[in-house]
Amino acid sequence: MVEIEFQQKTKELIDSLKSVCANYGLGNDGNEFKIITQVFLYKFLNDKFAFEIKKINPKLAVAERWEDEIAKLSDDAFDMLKLQLGPDTARLKTTHFISYLFNQQNKADFAKLFDDTLMDIAITNNDIYAVVTDSGEKIRLFDRVSEFLTDVSKRDAFCRAIINKLGDFSFERIFTQKFDFYATIFEYLIKDYNSNSGGKYAEYYTPHAVARIMAAILVPEEERGQIKNASCYDPSAGSGTLLMNVAHAIGENRCSIYTQDISQKSSNLLRLNLILNNLVHSIPNVIQGNTVLHPAHKEKDQLRKFDFIVSNPPFKMDFSDFRDQLSSKENKERFFAGIPNVPKQAKDKMAIYQLFLQHIIYSLKATGKAAVVVPTGFITAQSGIDKAIRQKLVDEKMLAGVVSMPSNIFATTGTNVSILFIDATNKADVVLIDASNLGEKIKDGKNQKTVLKEQEEQRIIDVFNNKQAQDDFSVVVNYSQIQEKNYSLSAGQYFDVKIEYLDITPEQFAEKMKGFTTNLDGLFSQSRELENEITKQLASLNYD
Repeated sequence: MVEIEFQQKTKELIDSLKSVCANYGLGNDGNEFKIITQVFLYKFLNDKFAFEIKKINPKLAVAERWEDEIAKLSDDAFDMLKLQLGPDTARLKTTHFISYLFNQQNKADFAKLFDDTLMDIAITNNDIYAVVTDSGEKIRLFDRVSEFLTDVSKRDAFCRAIINKLGDFSFERIFTQKFDFYATIFEYLIKDYNSNSGGKYAEYYTPHAVARIMAAILVPEEERGQIKNASCYDPSAGSGTLLMNVAHAIGENRCSIYTQDISQKSSNLLRLNLILNNLVHSIPNVIQGNTVLHPAHKEKDQLRKFDFIVSNPPFKMDFSDFRDQLSSKENKERFFAGIPNVPKQAKDKMAIYQLFLQHIIYSLKATGKAAVVVPTGFITAQSGIDKAIRQKLVDEKMLAGVVSMPSNIFATTGTNVSILFIDATNKADVVLIDASNLGEKIKDGKNQKTVLKEQEEQRIIDVFNNKQAQDDFSVVVNYSQIQEKNYSLSAGQYFDVKIEYLDITPEQFAEKMKGFTTNLDGLFSQSRELENEITKQLASLNYD
């Protein structure tokens, strides 16, 4: 009950911040998501600081106003308190508190004070929260929020309206909540800002059903709580949905997250997701940059290898401007199956997922596992790079299986997708699942999408993990069988053709044959009538 109540209060806070933006002409503005997410984060960090500092000093927990009690402490005493904070809590000054800004809001130049406060928090905590670009530049946690409002005369009022929304309730009572709570909040927070309308390298939002299936197969129930010090990587991380699910399955304190994504917006959203999900220790591993051209995670000048890799890479885009740079010697082993050529037409249809997939295979440890969303055409292509990739996975026995998903599982794309599961240790049977007939079709705005029921998700997970064969749904095959089928990974090509046998008498057989003869006679008669009609019409046309 408490969880539902606070979930609702959190959503109300987000809605109220959006309302402030709309009232000052920033609704649906390109910078609205920066304002909403950064103000939300400022509130979250304040309340997390209060929650943690009260655990260290119980007297603060029973004080009527904990901020006033802290103000009574000497600088040395306050610094000593902060030294005891865990590494995932922001180090705040008393002038950073929401209550301090609330009490200063009637002063002149309040917008400047508000912005200066955010910037000072960012600078003070830069080593903890900064995202790094592939060139080494650090992207701070906060921007000067008021400056997104072009009308200077309204900035003070805008910031006052914001600070007045932040004191209505505290997040403190929800810091003990579980992953699913924060996943719901994060989805609500970014739902208007994480669509694929942002250009050719847009942020792809992976449905939770896909993320849950990937995590449950990569980390089966019996292995949870057993894995330690795992490295989890996504080379096209977006806002981090896939990684959060895998980290939760492993245990947030048992793994480190590594990411790269070319989008600054996605990297900022991912940072927020890591903060919400108790994965602050992984923020230094978030890199903004071009993974294909400049992969950033290295050890001793070699690309780092990972325990778990998940990815929903962009399928097609024009990368002709840097395509030739990928042909260098050092990339030859990474892109073992080749680099797509630049087509004469429709450059935006270049299959960039082929590069991400090869990069993932190259970046996997010898004992590693990966799950990658691919267009379903990949699993049956009879030539080219697609087949060469499949051939490597099969010939080197590093495939776990494939799940072909229902159409429109992604509301924003009509492309049918499959999930490719790679397991460098699986030398035995491979599971192929055709889940294309599962799910319920619903309208999502102008689009139609397919939503899996919970029991359907579980069926996919159980069948895959238990290596079960089910009629017209799944098959379990060995590597030799896949080679014989020209490396096809489509479950349907391995299903048995079923012939129904009926035990009938000679009289019943004669009756069935008579029915077939009658039907054929009728079809021939219709055919002759149609032929005569066409002949008449042609004759009429010739006459005219």
